[in-house]
Amino acid sequence: MRLYREPRTVSPNVTLAAALFCVAATILSAAAHGQSRETLGEGDSVRITVFQNQDLTTETRISERGTITFPLIGEVAIAKLTPAGAEARIAEQLRVGKFLLKPQVSLNVVRVRSRQVSVLGQVARPGRYALDDTGSNLTDILALAGGISPNGDDNVTVMVRRNGKTARLEINVPSMYRTGDLSRNLQLESDDTVFVQRAPVFYIYGEVQRAGSYRLEPAMTVMQALSVGGGVTPRGTDRGLKIRRRTADGKFQAIDAHLTDPVQPDDVIYIRESLF
Repeated sequence: MRLYREPRTVSPNVTLAAALFCVAATILSAAAHGQSRETLGEGDSVRITVFQNQDLTTETRISERGTITFPLIGEVAIAKLTPAGAEARIAEQLRVGKFLLKPQVSLNVVRVRSRQVSVLGQVARPGRYALDDTGSNLTDILALAGGISPNGDDNVTVMVRRNGKTARLEINVPSMYRTGDLSRNLQLESDDTVFVQRAPVFYIYGEVQRAGSYRLEPAMTVMQALSVGGGVTPRGTDRGLKIRRRTADGKFQAIDAHLTDPVQPDDVIYIRESLF
């Protein structure tokens, strides 16, 4: 005699929990796979443990030769290996040296220093800076370098290498914050170069309160340039203004200027003395 058994019903909560578990497992698997592809480099700090051998626990820094010194086996080259590859190499040397029969080695990256970018030009502290484990964007690295100096240009040049090709990008940092559009806040990668060139300037001399060179602001007019220089002296006049400007062929020419004319980089504005 066959007994009839009612089919079991699965609780919606159980189904949802199972689905969430599968999604989480997929994400963790992908993250682990992505991490395993990252290679170790000079300057990285690592922590190495061996199962059931606490006395072999070592926290050290990869030297400029790409090596570490590990108990029992001495110097081991692990630069340019993945963490999994470094674990296998250390375990192999422990086994070959007959120190342990079946060593189980675990390596964790404590601090990444090998992934660095260069920051050059008009910043407070030019140099090479390490990227965070999770990555760093342009403004993060500029902050580490002390920010753009007063003589630095708003347009920052970034040399990037992606997929074997080198590209040159111009990014206006103040504009990002004025507009609120941070889409140009580039995520930097190892060996990228950030260069901040000197801001364009103009020169003013003659009958002006403070003759000299000044930073050229965007869309600056001759009138604004005069105000930066403190204005015209009592003996001077803003009539008959002259600008000495470099042409495309590299030569200079003197042109008549009006107060509303735009000022260009390297312009030399001359304020003459009033005749009356």
